[in-house]
Amino acid sequence: MPAGLYCPPADIYIDPVRPVARALITHGHSDHARSGHGSVLATRETLAIMALRYGEGFTEAQQVAVPGETIRIGEVDFRFVPAGHVLGSAQIVVESRGLRIVASGDYKRERDPTCAGFEPVACDIFITEATFGLPVFRHPPAAGEVAKLLESVRLFPERSHIVGAYSLGKAQRVMALIREAGYEQPLYIHGAVEKITGFYEKEGIALGEIRPVARTDRKALGGEIVICPPSAAQDLWARRFPDPVTAFASGWMRIRARARQKGVELPLVISDHADWDDLQATIRETGAGEIWVTHGEAEALVHWCGTAGLKAKPLHLVGYGDEGEAEPVEEAADAAV
Repeated sequence: MPAGLYCPPADIYIDPVRPVARALITHGHSDHARSGHGSVLATRETLAIMALRYGEGFTEAQQVAVPGETIRIGEVDFRFVPAGHVLGSAQIVVESRGLRIVASGDYKRERDPTCAGFEPVACDIFITEATFGLPVFRHPPAAGEVAKLLESVRLFPERSHIVGAYSLGKAQRVMALIREAGYEQPLYIHGAVEKITGFYEKEGIALGEIRPVARTDRKALGGEIVICPPSAAQDLWARRFPDPVTAFASGWMRIRARARQKGVELPLVISDHADWDDLQATIRETGAGEIWVTHGEAEALVHWCGTAGLKAKPLHLVGYGDEGEAEPVEEAADAAV
């Protein structure tokens, strides 16, 4: 179906890219969670995030999916299981007539202090993302990347450190990792990060003292860490800080040419997606005999599956990209769950 992954027996879509009557949403990033659906079934956190971003009227009706609990729709049982991507993110387990399919949504395997960790689910068909589905993408431990940031702060106490990080999930994860590394100074944030950060704090995620940049004289922020959306780190907004060091927390920073192209002085390879090794390990853990690969580097992962004796095919779904680190995919095709 043009709208995205579709489950005919239940007449429902997973992460539809256009308004539909009934939708299952894996997480709150805007390339997966859109407004305008007739009804939405998602985790409590994802529903709250959608309301924050789109307003309370983002859908006509909503239902909370409690992780681990089964919800029956028509002839199909659905279950939401943690995906480890951002707060509230979930894989969706689909079961009917003895067949079990798992739609991963976006996921990562590295520990994240701001959300529940990924839980592998045994299945017959595994629908996996492949944002970083190439052998070049092997993410280092995030704690080591944060250590690079803090070392730069120590070496250049007169310079502001502007860290570009996606407003939902990545920014809060970076904050939490900075705190785990022992940094106790206030962290300064761009206005676009405030609302989601406040929600994370209300959910009990400890982020330490957070100060909005808007209430502060930027000229006085030499030696401080400022977290903002990636676009803000590259525009005039960032240049008003004292001799800023521009950093960007993303899996794409593994490609140094991309970092140079974006003018990133301090690339931080911190991703909220599985890398090449973790994609392979996850596929093996599911025990699935058939793999469907969605947005990202699908062809490379499909080829690897073939060498591993697994049946696999790419699903070229249009409309996913950017905010969760994926880049837009230009081709589209129907796909039914």
